[in-house]
Amino acid sequence: MAQQGPNLLAVYREALATRRYARRTIGTYERWLRRFLRFHQLRHPREMGSAEINAFLTHLAVDEQVSASTQNQALSALLFLYKQVLEIDPGDLDGVVRARRPKRLPVVLSVVEVRAVLQQLEVPPGFRKVVTPLI
Repeated sequence: MAQQGPNLLAVYREALATRRYARRTIGTYERWLRRFLRFHQLRHPREMGSAEINAFLTHLAVDEQVSASTQNQALSALLFLYKQVLEIDPGDLDGVVRARRPKRLPVVLSVVEVRAVLQQLEVPPGFRKVVTPLI
């Protein structure tokens, strides 16, 4: 009976550790790999390519509504697998539905609101000159 080599997760973990990734990053990347494999019914990644990666990342954005940074983390974990461990070009990943980053509007107070805030400050009169520019 031929001895079987190490499984994919062990090789993946070892490749991350060899490149001095942090323990928490290794754990997180490993969880993303497990989710990717389960999403595709445990098919080996060598049998899959950009279409399956796109499907998984799109699923994360559309069905699970993950944040853009979470989707990027999953993408990084899969790119590491394909490029560093399997040494395969994953192909074109342009068809992925990207999670949207929320638009952040600056908070600007009106003159009346600023006066109301300043009136609520309970600081000694001389100290108000120091605190006011910080607001």
